Amino acid sequence: MKITPELLLKAYAAGYFPMAETASSAELYWVDPPLRGIIPLDGFHVGRSLRKVVRSGRFTVTLDRDFQRTIEACAAPRGDRPDTWINDEIKALYSELHRLGNAHSVECWRDGRFAGGLYGVSLGGAFFGESMVSLETDASKVALVHLVAQLRSDGFELLDTQFSTEHLASFGCIEVPKSRYLALLNKALARHHPFGASDRAAALEALVSATPEGR
Repeated sequence: MKITPELLLKAYAAGYFPMAETASSAELYWVDPPLRGIIPLDGFHVGRSLRKVVRSGRFTVTLDRDFQRTIEACAAPRGDRPDTWINDEIKALYSELHRLGNAHSVECWRDGRFAGGLYGVSLGGAFFGESMVSLETDASKVALVHLVAQLRSDGFELLDTQFSTEHLASFGCIEVPKSRYLALLNKALARHHPFGASDRAAALEALVSATPEGR
């Protein structure tokens, strides 16, 4: 069955997401992990050194300024990651979702150059993070802080990271069983919150001010 943007959104609403084995793979497969990674939006942690980077203004942060460049950067091999799961079909599908208003990017720029960022899918009051990339130190971390600030400002209820990693755990990512995840997902999908509709400045300031100094 050919995966269309419409089918993709239905899959997200049911708790599934697609991946490819490698960037050169011709086929996609559906993933439905028994444990799902989420970052509770009211439990997001920003470490002390990262707070300093966010406050420094080292990066200019934008929303949906260059979705294509962001997904291409996420798909590109790097020294620490020689291959990715983002193949040509993934790029085409999510680029179409972006055109339809359901896929979004957060970009970091330094001196006019793309430094990193992330992309994901918004549906109702849920945001599904797909991939993040840093071409300069801390760029993807700063993008994540801005994403959480935007989601909190917009009234979103769920940030799905798909899996939990040690890196994401440092921000407060936890794993929840499928039944709990579906309950959270259904609650979030019952709301409609356009992504990027509100000013995130106050939410961003709260994130970089309220985190205990020890983190």
